[in-house]
Amino acid sequence: MIMVGTRPEIIKMAPVIRALEENSLPYTFVHCGQHYDYEMSQQFIEELELPKPEYGFKVKAYSPGLQTGRIMTLVERVIKKTKPKVVLVEGDTNGVLASALAAVKLNVPVGHVEAGLRSFDLRMPEEHNRRLVDHVSTYMFAPTENSRKNLERESVWGKIHVTGNTVIDAVIQHLPMAERKANILEKIRFENFALATAHRAENVDDPHVLKSLVEAFIEAPLPIVYPVHPRARKRLRQQKMWKKLSSSRNIQIFQPLGYFDFLVLMKNCEMMLTDSGGLQEEATAPPIRRLTLVIRLSTERPEAVEAGFARVVGVEKKGIIAAMEQALRKRDELPRASPYGDGTAAKKIVEIIMKEAF
Repeated sequence: MIMVGTRPEIIKMAPVIRALEENSLPYTFVHCGQHYDYEMSQQFIEELELPKPEYGFKVKAYSPGLQTGRIMTLVERVIKKTKPKVVLVEGDTNGVLASALAAVKLNVPVGHVEAGLRSFDLRMPEEHNRRLVDHVSTYMFAPTENSRKNLERESVWGKIHVTGNTVIDAVIQHLPMAERKANILEKIRFENFALATAHRAENVDDPHVLKSLVEAFIEAPLPIVYPVHPRARKRLRQQKMWKKLSSSRNIQIFQPLGYFDFLVLMKNCEMMLTDSGGLQEEATAPPIRRLTLVIRLSTERPEAVEAGFARVVGVEKKGIIAAMEQALRKRDELPRASPYGDGTAAKKIVEIIMKEAF
């Protein structure tokens, strides 16, 4: 069973689904409903030419606990009905934790794609989720040696396999499709620009941090292209910052973009500013190779920092602007190879499942 619930999970599981099909391995595709609006999920499934999920839920919950509990209940029903030999989850969302727990309670082995990531920052809900999922998983597919060491330090009981990250497979497989189909560059009004995203709770739910990010984007030394996540848009309106942001001539705002549009923007931007973990990885893919300024206090992707692709710049306006100015002044040559693998992670994961679970 392949479980997804958010845009990054769909993207990172797409190569696994293709590898399963290449090996004629039967699977059930389930959308657990964490992101239930069209833009954030179904659009991606259609763009990537993936099959429609056989089971899909719309989970409207007003607290993380309610959301996790609701998804767990719904997923348990599907596992009982379909009786999979292994449930594959990817990442660190509430949907991933709920799906893993539902499987474990029914004695179905869990395979965790992208296991072993650690920010060591327990203010992040994702840090709780990824640690818990790793400790109930039978198979852990660690993207890097660093992730493997994290898992060994915690004495996880499941089997650890270092496979690389399927996000690199996804970029390599999808960028040619994106360049054929996407016309987003025609809509960009700047010749050179930085691509920004901000959606994490510890950033957009904190009025001080949100104000700092808005001011940094407005005063940035390079124009900003900013697709606004629904959560961020809601908080910007609540905090009366939306008008100031949307009227700035230095910023071009978009609704959440399709994956292909986003890939093309990544390839054509000067640099990225993001609090997303997945984008820190995608930026290292050989066809992209872009510097990423991480607008957070920590990252669970130290490999991107060590390789020179990413810099953690914090959430204060002064630090973000200074980092952008430095990057524009000193344009370092980025490595040719990604620290997250060579694009064969999904193939390795499926080979391990065929050997271990069947």
